[in-house]
Amino acid sequence: MLPIDAAAHGSRWRRRHPVDKAVLGLGLTVLAISLPPWPGAALVLVTALAVLLGPAGVPGRRLWRAYRVPLGFCVTGALTLLVQVGGPGGFVSPAEDGPLRAGELLLRTSAASLGVLLFAFTTPMSDLLPRLVRAGVPAPLVDVALVTYRMSFLLLDSVRRVREAQAARLGHTTRAATWRSLGGLGATAFVRSFDRAARLQTGLAGRGYDGTLRVLVPEARVSVRFTALSVALLAALAALTLVLERPLS
Repeated sequence: MLPIDAAAHGSRWRRRHPVDKAVLGLGLTVLAISLPPWPGAALVLVTALAVLLGPAGVPGRRLWRAYRVPLGFCVTGALTLLVQVGGPGGFVSPAEDGPLRAGELLLRTSAASLGVLLFAFTTPMSDLLPRLVRAGVPAPLVDVALVTYRMSFLLLDSVRRVREAQAARLGHTTRAATWRSLGGLGATAFVRSFDRAARLQTGLAGRGYDGTLRVLVPEARVSVRFTALSVALLAALAALTLVLERPLS
């Protein structure tokens, strides 16, 4: 199980309905994208971080381990705005207002990423996917997503076991040995994935699979109070942004 998925299963908000958490987490993401970068996205970033570390109870170290990957993409995308290709300044030259635009993009994307992580850290996929059928998503599409989700963990576990076995047999001592081990790892993972898929199909056929995977979903109701407080928080952030809006300079 991935760390973020394990954190979602142990979250304080695990028993809340996904709609409650979607209103808050995805609402913050929408605000980060739609409001002015300063102070809107900055306010959203601080709010999402406070909710994650506070009421949601996400450990700071685990949050950083998950956040640093999208943050790296945010930084990489912002750096490209610092330069321009072609023009009177030469083939590559500093872009006009590059630092300003890079800072705005970094604020927007980093704040939006925290909003998505708020939803991911509190909502296991096993709670979300089965409920999509009630929302109108075709059942076969949800079934494929459930099976893919499950098979991805099995594949990652197989890769981990093969790597440990290769390391125990000195398969990573030299560069040549590492490349041979990498090739063997890819071949083994490919074969095992097809073998697991075949066994899964046989098992489903033996259990009378009729095109729909039926799973137990924890009982949960949409909390009117939680949703109302989330909407009020989002509205307050939007109003505060309009009051404090200043050009970023």
